[in-house]
Amino acid sequence: ADVWDAVVVGAGIEGSATAFHLAKNGCHTLLLEQFPIPHSRGSSHGASRIIRKAYVQEHYARMMHEAYDIWQRVEKETGTQLYVKTGGLMVAPITSEGLDQTEKSLTAAGSQFEQLTSDDLKRRFPDLSFPANYRAILDPEAGILKADKALRCFQDLFVKSGGRIHDEEKVMRIEPGDVVTVHTSKSTYKTHKLLLLPGPWAGQLLGPLGLQLPLKPVRISVLYWREKRPGTYALNRGFPVYIDYMDTHAYGLPSLEYPGIYKLCYHSGPAIDPDDRDGEAGSRGDKEIVAMMCDYVRQHFPGLESVPAIQEACIYTWTPDEGFILDHHPRYRNIIIGAGFSGHGFKLAPVVGKVLCELAMDKQPSYDMTPFSINRFSRAGNLQAKL
Repeated sequence: ADVWDAVVVGAGIEGSATAFHLAKNGCHTLLLEQFPIPHSRGSSHGASRIIRKAYVQEHYARMMHEAYDIWQRVEKETGTQLYVKTGGLMVAPITSEGLDQTEKSLTAAGSQFEQLTSDDLKRRFPDLSFPANYRAILDPEAGILKADKALRCFQDLFVKSGGRIHDEEKVMRIEPGDVVTVHTSKSTYKTHKLLLLPGPWAGQLLGPLGLQLPLKPVRISVLYWREKRPGTYALNRGFPVYIDYMDTHAYGLPSLEYPGIYKLCYHSGPAIDPDDRDGEAGSRGDKEIVAMMCDYVRQHFPGLESVPAIQEACIYTWTPDEGFILDHHPRYRNIIIGAGFSGHGFKLAPVVGKVLCELAMDKQPSYDMTPFSINRFSRAGNLQAKL
């Protein structure tokens, strides 16, 4: 039987970007997806995601430089606009360490930003309402990624580079070895390298491989709010993407999905089983979050109706430090894991794909991989590797 150079499991944005880099580097690559493509069961669906250079952690701020470059290359190669520049407004009380740290990271990464006082905020964004002790930074390069188009572009380029995609094909069992055997619902494949990017299903695939990572899938309520006066928070009026560094950690973006609507969500949610996303646990947590966000809108976005017009759902997969896991399996080095993107992985997918491809091809990774290692959790007592 044919032995693949690489099999990638999971055709969300991270898996698709990884498969693209592998195929581009001459690897005979198969990309497996359990659901029909496209689908809305995981973490990569919908029309929009925030892209920004502003990051509290310096290693992500540095990676974002290259991420922008690769997004631009993908736009060029596919003739598709994926990035819409809006600027990004990060707000927090004056005492916020998060904003201070973000400014340090942006400075260290050589990125531009603007500091706004409480008065600047009032003057520049009269349709937002904040207490006098708030300030903000403006990341001029931030904006919106056209998410569903971005996903399709990576998959198209992967196929154009000789890759194969099999959707509606779920991985049932993995047999490690010098050549890994992957049993799916339809067939069996042999591969030299196996790359697992299964989103919220990571725990289900890694458990039988003796690895219990501290991954927590949570249900995110994606909420859309109607403008009282159409255009108030619109792209064409120059309204930016928005992140509140306070405990609520709300984020918002002018909606590409629905005209006259602003997308504003809470950056967390109830822990769920990914196969029961909208079941009891998800619905119960959803009610609390919607009520909290209604209050939030009344306080800070007076130009929006304070009840959501549309509700959708998405899944994040959290790690305890909200950092990614990009590493070899501790026992089987030809199994490579990308997981725990914690609700901020989409914009970084082009670079995630690049470094996972480097790990698979035994090349020196372009970045220091320490922040993404599996063993950082064993130091914190969070890892159970039955080796």
